[in-house]
Amino acid sequence: MLFAWICRDKPGKLQVRLDARPEHVAFLEGLNGEKKLAFAGPFLDADGKPNGSLVVVEAPDLAAAEALSAADPYAKAGLFESVEIRQWNWVFNTPAAN
Repeated sequence: MLFAWICRDKPGKLQVRLDARPEHVAFLEGLNGEKKLAFAGPFLDADGKPNGSLVVVEAPDLAAAEALSAADPYAKAGLFESVEIRQWNWVFNTPAAN
């Protein structure tokens, strides 16, 4: 099953994001190596600066997706104001279709 993490940064925490980014990238690379990461990237504000994240992972259930999200270095650094985790169905332009 696929789960989307819709993460919103706390206002004024860009430096927290920048400081934790190397560990966050390594975390996502690890998920990718384990075939758990579908895709990921930041949301951007009007100035083009990151202010949140969209991460889609494969997990057996919601609890496992929540555990992965909690292990993200951004979450551990207290970057996020909110994290919504929703089951997601990839229908169009799937990797298998390309």
